[in-house]
Amino acid sequence: MVQPPLSPDAPVAATDDLVQAVELDAGGLTLSGLLAVPRDVPPRAVLVALHGAGMRAGYFHGRADVSTSLLSLAAACDCAALALDRPGYGSSAPQVPEGLGLTAQAEHIRQALAAHGRQYSTGGGYFLVGHSLGGKVALATAAGWEGGDLLGVDVSGISDRWAVPPESRTGEGIRRARGLHWGPLSLYPPRTFRSAERLVAPIPAHEAAEIPDWPRIYPEVARRVRVPARFTFAEHERWWRCDEQTVRAMAGRMAAPLVRTEHVAAAGHNISLGRAARGYHLRVLAFLEECLARAEGAAT
Repeated sequence: MVQPPLSPDAPVAATDDLVQAVELDAGGLTLSGLLAVPRDVPPRAVLVALHGAGMRAGYFHGRADVSTSLLSLAAACDCAALALDRPGYGSSAPQVPEGLGLTAQAEHIRQALAAHGRQYSTGGGYFLVGHSLGGKVALATAAGWEGGDLLGVDVSGISDRWAVPPESRTGEGIRRARGLHWGPLSLYPPRTFRSAERLVAPIPAHEAAEIPDWPRIYPEVARRVRVPARFTFAEHERWWRCDEQTVRAMAGRMAAPLVRTEHVAAAGHNISLGRAARGYHLRVLAFLEECLARAEGAAT
């Protein structure tokens, strides 16, 4: 989404007793976000969620229907869930008003997670979840990860081949872009679009300038990802090609030890805000469980 927010650099407000606003030092940047932790038990792992272009961390804590919240669901499954406002959004927007490129964003995300690990228990490690441009950042973050505490990466809303010109996000393409983001409006709970107004933010200029480059960048990123990976494509995905041939070739470029792909019926590009969100999020958490089991098996 690209319409202007009510207050683009305002901190994310705490929303309930399980999901609280946080700020983390990310190598000189302050990243805001939302954190959910399980009740009364240490987390088994930390799910880290990265939003798409023009959104905020609250994308993963949809308020139109409580069942759409990935953060609450993860906490109920005894995992911590940390949704970050990526560099250039939220609290960091005044520090980098033009935003940052993919590589720099990934580095700051890794620094923020190191800071998180100094304050909180991380259980079996980190599990990255990214949507759309946040999926690119999640893959880039995984590609530069050092150490053995990254469990896996799970992304939606991207492939490596555009279905429409990427400049559709700007200028005269903005009106059409809204349809590309959402798909049929019947896929979303009532009040979704009113509640989504508080989630949107301008796309920083540096980030926007890099958007067309992803098909060129992806192969280099893919060959450096050494943890299990999963790609999810919505039935009504309109930004990216997700036909069988494209998906098979994209997965084949990954160096990951395990690559899974999946299509979700009755979902648009913004899967986590739609009626299909809960089923999709349950599959994300199922993949997290699989990655945890693999890590625990490798350690024995």
